[in-house]
Amino acid sequence: MREKYELLVQQVAALIQGEKNKVSVLSNVSAALHEAFPERFFWVGFYMVEDGELQLGPFQGSVACMHIKKGKGVCGSSWEKAETIIVPDVEQFPGHIACSSLSRSEIVVPMISNGEVIGVLDIDSTSTDTFNDTDKEYLEQIVKKIIETIV
Repeated sequence: MREKYELLVQQVAALIQGEKNKVSVLSNVSAALHEAFPERFFWVGFYMVEDGELQLGPFQGSVACMHIKKGKGVCGSSWEKAETIIVPDVEQFPGHIACSSLSRSEIVVPMISNGEVIGVLDIDSTSTDTFNDTDKEYLEQIVKKIIETIV
């Protein structure tokens, strides 16, 4: 899996290099992530901080929640804590927001610019215990590259 992620990080960097259109960058990154791990990533997308809440941004997958309050669900908790959260079983996460009943595990990586969370990368899986520290390490690298490009 590390080898696949190493290539993915390089692919994402090349894909977004020099691009300043936030929607284009987030759209292509969500597609690249979704395609890289189709057996593991059921839903991949971004929520951006807008008007005091997380609002749905570009994504790949089924219909999703459009608004998430700070501290609510996994995405809102990642925003509030400004840290990556891995949830092995979403049904065991207090206050989980079930946008899809197919989601069983989740990882959310905050997008931090100048010490402030500006959005989150959210990835769901249809299996429990999908995400681990390897996912965290490489997804945080990808988010860092996105921030360097669009901010």
